[in-house]
Amino acid sequence: MPPPTNASRIRRDYLILLALRWFPSGLIIPVLVLLPLQRGLSLGQLGVVMAIQGLTILCLEVPTGGAADTFGRRPVLLFASAVNICSLLLFAFASSVAAFAVYFLIQGVYRALDSGPLDAWFVDSTLARDPDTSIERGLGLGGTVMSIAIGAGSLLSGLLVAVQPIPGVPGIVTPVVIAIVVRVIELGFVTVLLREEPRNRPERSGRDRASVRFGRTVASATRLMTRSRVLICLLAVEILWGFGMVSFETLTAVRLTAVTGDTEQIASLMGPLTAFAWIASAAGAALIIPVAERVGTPLAAALMRVLQGLAVAAMALFGGLAGIITAFLACYLVHGASNPLHNALLHRQVGTDERATVLSLNSMVSQPAAALGLVTLTALADAISLSAAMVIGAIILAVAAPLYLAARNDRRPVTPQPATTR
Repeated sequence: MPPPTNASRIRRDYLILLALRWFPSGLIIPVLVLLPLQRGLSLGQLGVVMAIQGLTILCLEVPTGGAADTFGRRPVLLFASAVNICSLLLFAFASSVAAFAVYFLIQGVYRALDSGPLDAWFVDSTLARDPDTSIERGLGLGGTVMSIAIGAGSLLSGLLVAVQPIPGVPGIVTPVVIAIVVRVIELGFVTVLLREEPRNRPERSGRDRASVRFGRTVASATRLMTRSRVLICLLAVEILWGFGMVSFETLTAVRLTAVTGDTEQIASLMGPLTAFAWIASAAGAALIIPVAERVGTPLAAALMRVLQGLAVAAMALFGGLAGIITAFLACYLVHGASNPLHNALLHRQVGTDERATVLSLNSMVSQPAAALGLVTLTALADAISLSAAMVIGAIILAVAAPLYLAARNDRRPVTPQPATTR
């Protein structure tokens, strides 16, 4: 199926697919921890099974990125959607440690498959039609749509749990059921909207031809990552970012509970608070592009790292509920602004043939960093104090800022290859 020739249509299709991809994630976020705990898992058991997802992503990120670069974005995304539907079906019925462990394993496979092909398709298709176009603007709009989709899903999830609209289905399971329905719809939209030219293949046959090209793709992307000073710095940012994100993604609910002393109140608050956080993230993604165009993407990205560190430090040090919530929303405003800047800097360093693989490498390094951050910061919270652990996380986020400046004077051109040559 030929790709669309109109840049605005490419962007429209990209945004539709992004919304359908992230809305179900928003539905799941508020119940992801609560459902396993309600079905008998302890916090320690939940931590172990959740770690399986990160380890799976770590192992599969590069192979799945190489598959997208070798065989095409569309087949990998279709397979990813099917895998995610299977994982959500298991999540809806899981009731043991083993079942939840398998869920997080399958979810890790899905996350690895899904972590780069859609953005790679959008950038490749856009640059193939206009090499001088601003991918930052399209990626920023994508960040806005993604955040709105997650926020809307989180808000609906809280409403579904409260109303229990499906007879015979517990309220806490209802968001999972709706997420499965949306994932099936997404599968159909990927089939219809994501169009690309088939890749040209070397004159070999069958499995041997595919495996040779796959190996060359992964090897080429790995060499590029190790030889590029800018890409090494961007990977280092992702490592520090992955570690530091634990301070606001995981510890916020604990911090609010520590201030109020009311676990049930905070549990009811986290659904709408998460939704508003992602709306703030959407606003950040929309507002940052004019700033980046004025001061440059690397400098804007560095500024965001410092501001996010300050927001997390404020969460740790403010004594009142209102102050912590305000700082949390500010943190997500900056978080949403940071994502399109980081992604744009990555895309500017790679060409078509290695794009999805490099995006997967970037995602891969965040997984062990997040796991290390989870273990380290929670241990520090127990041993010293929760506020001290969050301040350390804030410092880790901020010290990544100078690494972005490595790209400030870099003008490596992106040379997109025509779709017909892939």
